[in-house]
Amino acid sequence: MMHDEQGGIGVRFVGGGDAFGSGGRFQACTFVQAASTRLLLDCGASSLVALKRLGMDPGAVDSVLVSHLHGDHFGGIPFLVLDGQFGRCERPLLVAGPPGLQERVLQAMEVLFPGSSGVQRRFAVQWLGLPERQAVHLGSLVVTAFPVVHPSGAPAYAFRLAYQDKVLAYSGDTEWTEALVEAAHGADLFLCECYTVERQVKFHLSYAAIRAHRARLGCRRLILTHLGADALARLDEIVDEIAQEGERLRL
Repeated sequence: MMHDEQGGIGVRFVGGGDAFGSGGRFQACTFVQAASTRLLLDCGASSLVALKRLGMDPGAVDSVLVSHLHGDHFGGIPFLVLDGQFGRCERPLLVAGPPGLQERVLQAMEVLFPGSSGVQRRFAVQWLGLPERQAVHLGSLVVTAFPVVHPSGAPAYAFRLAYQDKVLAYSGDTEWTEALVEAAHGADLFLCECYTVERQVKFHLSYAAIRAHRARLGCRRLILTHLGADALARLDEIVDEIAQEGERLRL
């Protein structure tokens, strides 16, 4: 994992792809560390594989923060829980996100591994439904959720994560909405979905929309993630940074 000897917020990109593995990239997952808190920002279905490929210990994760209830953003949680169970993990796991998260994850566990949701474990799994626009402490991080536009059978969120004087913002999946300005304003880093370059796909962000509103976002640094096939085919037209799986940075 990462060490926090320098303070601030440590970030490592674990998965920066879309739901369909375009370009061979893993699904949404970013490792965030602030002091002793080790958090996954989204945990798509491929995230356990991605963590292990990078040599990261899934058992060291103490929190998962989910933006919305699509499988490429929460579908790795059943595998993370079961890996901890078989690895005899004793560290409690907090899973936070939109209302309905607990029910959806437990349903997924029962579909994938019948009987797994009720098994007695050495560690507790705690669930937290996040309200909109209210600061909530997740370990060392203060998290604020902002409603965005991406139907998944439950609310979808963008996030603002703060520790000391550092702020990491994350768009989740969404079409353009003014809530992104709220989430990103003044952030040291805004990790933003970029599904296409110009083509408009309902409930997703294009690079053209991001560039049109770039100045209004007010973030110090912008890094693009969740790139679809269209964006990956036109990388020469993208001038902003792109999240590279395995890359580390510190805010």
